[in-house]
Amino acid sequence: MHLQSHPFAVDAWFDRVVALSFAFPEAALRPMVPEGLEIDTHEGFGFITAAMVWTKSLRPAGFPKCLGQDFFLAGYRIFTRLRDESGRRLRGLNILRSETDRLRMVWLGNLLTKYRYRHVTVRIETNATLTRVETIGADGNCTLDVTFDDSEETVPLPEASVFPDWRTARKFAGPMPFTFSPEGDGAFVVIEGTRESWTPRPVAVKSWKIALFDEPPLHSFEPRLANAFAVENIAYRWQKGRLVRPGGAA
Repeated sequence: MHLQSHPFAVDAWFDRVVALSFAFPEAALRPMVPEGLEIDTHEGFGFITAAMVWTKSLRPAGFPKCLGQDFFLAGYRIFTRLRDESGRRLRGLNILRSETDRLRMVWLGNLLTKYRYRHVTVRIETNATLTRVETIGADGNCTLDVTFDDSEETVPLPEASVFPDWRTARKFAGPMPFTFSPEGDGAFVVIEGTRESWTPRPVAVKSWKIALFDEPPLHSFEPRLANAFAVENIAYRWQKGRLVRPGGAA
């Protein structure tokens, strides 16, 4: 295994996570998912999640918090499954791209993973109960613009949601136990994430714009906001990556 295989465990603290999941026809996502991964679906729809993560003290496991990195992360992932060498169907996420406001995280992230980090400028505005998050790429174009309200006690499902209720929607709220990164030879680096607790609550999304959806192959399809959840104060660990060949020996 090479350096980009996530060669050691990593710890971090999440001050806040807000994740929006969008439904697309399964066929729309198939060109974006490596062979060997199944698309995790509901009623013929696959899902891309756009997660905004306020991260503190990211560091190799066992290192003191003072040596960690604080940063904002916007991550775009597809819900997928992988059948491992023992025949288990692991449920997780295939990474499309990652955005952060710290150049050091871009360098380290791309050195140690295949999470496709790139640098963005992040603007966060708070007005009463509303929060607006905007990320701007190096070319000056907006890559993400989301306004949400997580103060409401009763939040209806998004109008265009493909889910019948929040209980079903929760199955696609994250975080998933695993992430899958293709190696190019049919194998995948599988990274397991663990956390002490995770009790997401629905949030109300007032507006959103995601540049990824304007790019091929998604530009021909209408994304449907399926759910939106928030969670705070989470201790999280990514375990050391392991190499898996779907249905074969690691």
